Amino acid sequence: MGFEGLQVLVTGAGRDTGRLLARAFAEQGAHVVATARTLAAAEETVALIRSAGGTAEAAVLDLADPASIAALEVPRLDVLINSGARYLGETAEPEDIADTIAGAATGTVLLTERLLPLLRASDRADIVNLISAAGENGQHRSTAHAAFYAAKHAQAGYAEILSERLRPEGIRVISLFPPDFVQDGPREAGAELTAQSVVDCVLFAVGQPQDCFIRAFYFEQLAPRP
Repeated sequence: MGFEGLQVLVTGAGRDTGRLLARAFAEQGAHVVATARTLAAAEETVALIRSAGGTAEAAVLDLADPASIAALEVPRLDVLINSGARYLGETAEPEDIADTIAGAATGTVLLTERLLPLLRASDRADIVNLISAAGENGQHRSTAHAAFYAAKHAQAGYAEILSERLRPEGIRVISLFPPDFVQDGPREAGAELTAQSVVDCVLFAVGQPQDCFIRAFYFEQLAPRP
């Protein structure tokens, strides 16, 4: 599997899972646009990619700020990875709630709409959304704040209709609904889902031939220990 020649934009690439995604695509030959709320965080990811022999560039992007989205300049794009989203714990201040909903819900929509013309110009376009089990109907697996659930349900609803409408144009919309997961840990049965396993699912889906429209990944709950 390789992504040579592809231009991939990753949101939330300044740390954790977004950074893992950016590095993984670069390792497979893609040129990565690593975005983060601060230039320093984005540049740190780019430095890691370049030190490993990959190619990347940094860009500032605050998904909670429409002006920041409007200011983003990207010459061409093949794959958009919507991974940037602020997690909210069980308690949160009003400004945190507003920021989370603005970023994960409104920001994802505005960014995707802004970049759709570039994706339409690509001959193998993908939009990947890292949603959450919090965005599944009837699921209550996360201990996140209710506002996080609201934001993720909005993200999921947008992805669902977008998939149906873009299918005739050959643009795949792929959504992942992982439960709360850990950045590091044993990748074995009975352990918590790791960020690397989530990243591997994204790489698998994007790497499939263009006639393979994987719409979503759903994950089983961690089995209770006997």
